[in-house]
Amino acid sequence: MSDMFSVTLPSGAIWTPTFVAALDEEKCIGCGRCFRVCPRGVLELVGLDEDGEHIALAGDDDEDDEYEKKVMTIAHKELCIGCTACAKICPKKCYTHAAAAAL
Repeated sequence: MSDMFSVTLPSGAIWTPTFVAALDEEKCIGCGRCFRVCPRGVLELVGLDEDGEHIALAGDDDEDDEYEKKVMTIAHKELCIGCTACAKICPKKCYTHAAAAAL
């Protein structure tokens, strides 16, 4: 098992970043707060149809009857920098983060 990836801060303290691992779509209310605070474009708002399938949003909201609700998704997990801003602002506590193993 590999050690966790950690950073030594200028103060000498050790910090282990945790990266977005999962988002609970059942809890998500699609408010967009996490999307607005993410500095890296990791997240994307999508619609969910009655079967739970993702539907891309056109941006004009004229197609509201095609989806049951809007939810946030993790579109680009590889861009996450481990700041956890999304989890800190989420009112429904939808996010799970995990440390990455060192290379």
